[in-house]
Amino acid sequence: MVIGAGQAGLSAAYHLRRRGLRPFDDFVVLDADDAPGGAWQHRPPTLTMAMVHGFHELPDAPLPPLAPQLPARDVLPQYFAAYERDHELPVVRPVTVTSVRALSADPQSLLLTETDHGSFSSRAIINATGTWTRPFLPRYPGMERFRGRMLHSSAYQGPEEFRGGTVLVVGGGASAIQILAETAAVARTLWVTRRPPVFREERFVPEELGRAAVAMVAERVRAGLPPASVVSVTGLPPSPALLRARELDALHRLPLFERITETGVVWADGHEEAVDAIVWATGFRAAVGHLAPLGLREPGGGIRMDGTQAARDPRVHLVGYGPSASTIGANRAGRAAAVAVDRHLRGGPRSSALLGADLPARAHAG
Repeated sequence: MVIGAGQAGLSAAYHLRRRGLRPFDDFVVLDADDAPGGAWQHRPPTLTMAMVHGFHELPDAPLPPLAPQLPARDVLPQYFAAYERDHELPVVRPVTVTSVRALSADPQSLLLTETDHGSFSSRAIINATGTWTRPFLPRYPGMERFRGRMLHSSAYQGPEEFRGGTVLVVGGGASAIQILAETAAVARTLWVTRRPPVFREERFVPEELGRAAVAMVAERVRAGLPPASVVSVTGLPPSPALLRARELDALHRLPLFERITETGVVWADGHEEAVDAIVWATGFRAAVGHLAPLGLREPGGGIRMDGTQAARDPRVHLVGYGPSASTIGANRAGRAAAVAVDRHLRGGPRSSALLGADLPARAHAG
């Protein structure tokens, strides 16, 4: 059973099939979206392929030449759809997973995946639900009284709705820079971050920085802590969005404010700014609430990992989680999880990899 059909889920499904597991008989991929594309289909129309940062091809599927001005939310879902079709992956959608639990206390027992389309029993699960459905919105005193518009970056659809106003962008990552680069052309912008940003002059993040970032996140998940942002390690490279924001003089960072008023924000020193909108580019949290019945979380709040395997349950693998959250990391994790699950299934009859599954949405498979 694979839950999620984004980059990590499709990579896992591809490698499961390559290892001889039979689509629909031995495994399925459950996806909550109506169409292929993972989180890419929800990105703003203003994000073009030229502005996409760090996309990595799916396994055995070179990305065809694409016009840089095309919207990523149109191009990449088409690429994902072709991948599901060409590799005959058993994606069933839309299916929302509500919970996963063990059928008994025996660690070798079956897992029951409950969904809005019935229940599925399986001997192992690869969870690839990513983070897009769990945007993180911090709490600040007074925010409930703010009379302007307040939204997370996941709901951002372009700069035109902010034309002529004052927009406060909160966050120090790629999404914040993208929004600044667009809104600064049509509105007054303010930029707030928790830490001073580190700007890299290199066009691409050096390999050693990437390794350091992955190692930092891997150390946290091995310790059972929630994954954290890696921007403080990698810094901000001179992407097209950053160069455009710099050209528009939009990179004057301010420290975090203390509270929110009806009309703006106030800093600890009493300085106040009136704003029409606050955009929270404050990231996401892992969408793993459906795994709660399995008791995988550690006292630190995260799921302790041994490679892709949840340390508390060898039947459960997480891909696109922690150090494998990047697109290239998701590919590698998908393969590693498929290898581990295949080995696990060899301990019993492979035909029981997926049992008792009702597939009313099979006609909707990718």
